[in-house]
Amino acid sequence: MDGDDFIKIFKEEALDLLSNLEDALLELEDSPLDEELISAVFRVMHTVKGSAGMVGLKKISNFTHNAESILERLRAGEIIVNKGFIDYTLKTRDIILEMINDPDYEFENVNEFFEAFNSVLEESSVYKSVSKPKSEIYRVVFKPEPGIFTTGTNPLMMVQEVLDLGEGIVIPNYTNIPVLSTIKPEECRTSWDIYVTTDKTINDIKDIFIFVEDLSEVSVEKYTINEEDNLPEKLGELLVKRGSLKNSDLKKILKEKHKLGEILVLENIVPAQEVKNALKAQEYINKKKVQKVEKSVTENIRVGSEKLDSLIDLVGELVTIYAQMQQLGHESASSNLVAIIERFGLLTEELRDNVMSMRMLPIGSTFSRFRRLVRDLSSELGKHIDLITEGAETELDKNVIEQLHDPLVHIIRNSIDHGIESPSERVENGKSEKGSIKLSAIHSGSSVHIVIEDDGGGLSKDKIRAKAISKNLIQKGEEISDTDLYMLIFAPGFSTAQSVTNVSGRGVGLDVVKRQIENLKGHVYIDTKEGEYTRFTLVLPITLAIIEGLLVEIVITFRDRMVPYIDLRKFFSVKGKRNEIEQIVIVNSNNGPVGQTVIKSLGSMYRNIKEISGASILGDGSVALVFDIEKLVRIVRAHEEIIYD
Repeated sequence: MDGDDFIKIFKEEALDLLSNLEDALLELEDSPLDEELISAVFRVMHTVKGSAGMVGLKKISNFTHNAESILERLRAGEIIVNKGFIDYTLKTRDIILEMINDPDYEFENVNEFFEAFNSVLEESSVYKSVSKPKSEIYRVVFKPEPGIFTTGTNPLMMVQEVLDLGEGIVIPNYTNIPVLSTIKPEECRTSWDIYVTTDKTINDIKDIFIFVEDLSEVSVEKYTINEEDNLPEKLGELLVKRGSLKNSDLKKILKEKHKLGEILVLENIVPAQEVKNALKAQEYINKKKVQKVEKSVTENIRVGSEKLDSLIDLVGELVTIYAQMQQLGHESASSNLVAIIERFGLLTEELRDNVMSMRMLPIGSTFSRFRRLVRDLSSELGKHIDLITEGAETELDKNVIEQLHDPLVHIIRNSIDHGIESPSERVENGKSEKGSIKLSAIHSGSSVHIVIEDDGGGLSKDKIRAKAISKNLIQKGEEISDTDLYMLIFAPGFSTAQSVTNVSGRGVGLDVVKRQIENLKGHVYIDTKEGEYTRFTLVLPITLAIIEGLLVEIVITFRDRMVPYIDLRKFFSVKGKRNEIEQIVIVNSNNGPVGQTVIKSLGSMYRNIKEISGASILGDGSVALVFDIEKLVRIVRAHEEIIYD
């Protein structure tokens, strides 16, 4: 490997690090006392500086060194995180990114930049950073007296209050519950063992039980984990800590070469229920121990996207060959050949699934990029806006994700500029000063729904109608559904903004959004309520390469009764004499034979035919067009003359 190869590797790693840096800084703005985030930010800057120096990129190394010095002060507690710190560290990150992408980029005002950076920190330098309380595991034993219900107290509420302090597990103890014939419903015979991980203190936990101290036995103790000991918690030691087993009995039992829990129960040393409870506690503590001391051992390798795309194409060809082999199998009388083809099909499907999973990426990486956009743009416009994300783990084809960024930018910028009102307007309308944009993703069958929803003023039907009439999109007095009216905002040059800003208002954007989503074989839908919200839903295919499809070859009469149908001959203006007997294809969702097919792109002459999404090569070599059923039905509904009852 020569120097250029090392620089290429550095750039790839640095881009990932800078992406992580942006995410960490935005999280740090919300949690300015989080020492782990502070350390993560420092490590990124330190790594970039060192790596740049190793490959001879002195300009980047020197610039990053200045930033690292400031972060060292933060880590030492000499300064605290404020808005100025976040702003300038993000700017530092952007400058480093520019240096990496453009070797000729020269940032000439280095000294002035870092002088300004330090000046915004001086006001906070007199303070010491307060360490964020460290999370600990506590064991809470809560044994209420039988008559606690008579005081109007619900012990379960207190158990829940303990869990609300952090994250934990509740182990109920039923050993004191009498037989059914002697149970008194007004008495509480259950006790609880609670393990909770929280940054609160022991006193905070004890305060929950302050009003029932005389009616309960309550003990709270910190459960210490030795970080240098990676071994799982042993059941015997746990029972000793819980007071259920004497240390002398433990030593005696350990001499037996049998499972400890079984011996303790058989010898009547510890009740079976207590062993079960201890095993639950053991599982929880060991889980926390692993989280605390183990590092991820997952190894990743970098593969060029062109190699992955080539592999996808080869798998697509295999799927096509398998379809041709199936055709041969149907025509052959050889059972051995059919068995081999079936085996080949199973292997092809497994290979397809594995390769497709390599192509799938969680959409969270795309979602996280918009936190910076929302932060900077809302600040520029004097608005207070939170970005809420859900479904970040939802996976999509990498090609879909790559092409999804720009449409989402357009929609989010419009939501910030036009959708969400200014703080004063929101207060006047009875809303909180802070608005929100919710970005979510969810799987729905073979599609993914991306939803962008803001809690702003919604779309005005009157404004949209007036603009549509002025642009001759509809006629004055023309009847049009709300859904179709809202979809007019995707027309080229359409904007209801009263003024043009550097953010939006020129009528350029949403038409591009619609076109880009449709190029991805997707659809866009709008739902809005004036004064309350606007919701854009993008329906996208999970993958663009291979889909599950229904091959339509022959049809039969459906129980001798007439059904509504679409006359495709008339719909596509096919000339020629009609057959005396028309065949009807009945489409039942989630019912019928389904097979895998490789979608091939169509030539330019077919791109304006919205009802056709692609083509596939069948087993006999012929070409079959792939219908977009959803679009076909929507278009047909607008032309009722081609639907027959």
